[in-house]
Amino acid sequence: MDVVIHLFVGLHIIGIASLLGGFLTQMKAMGSGTARFSPAMLHGALTMLVTGVALVGLNQADDNTVNNIKIGVKLALLIVILGLVYVKRDEETVDKGLFATVGGLTTANIFIAVLWT
Repeated sequence: MDVVIHLFVGLHIIGIASLLGGFLTQMKAMGSGTARFSPAMLHGALTMLVTGVALVGLNQADDNTVNNIKIGVKLALLIVILGLVYVKRDEETVDKGLFATVGGLTTANIFIAVLWT
């Protein structure tokens, strides 16, 4: 079971890397007002959602303790991120504030995962 959990953790990290990497590559474009949500950002957010839900289920099945409040906060942030990226995915440019919000929420999600013990 540990191998499967570690496999999903790796996939979860790939998802966050895709979402944050898509944001970071558009930082210069955000300054000029031409930033847009890339498909990698949408796929990264979806990967995070699927693997995160799987990780909660696998950890509970393995009798590991799961902090449900932490998972709930992370899920809420991810749903907001996913909603924003999904709705605005086809637009040629995205408002600076909206784009920065996605980056900020993504960063907050990372720090919640790492620092909330």
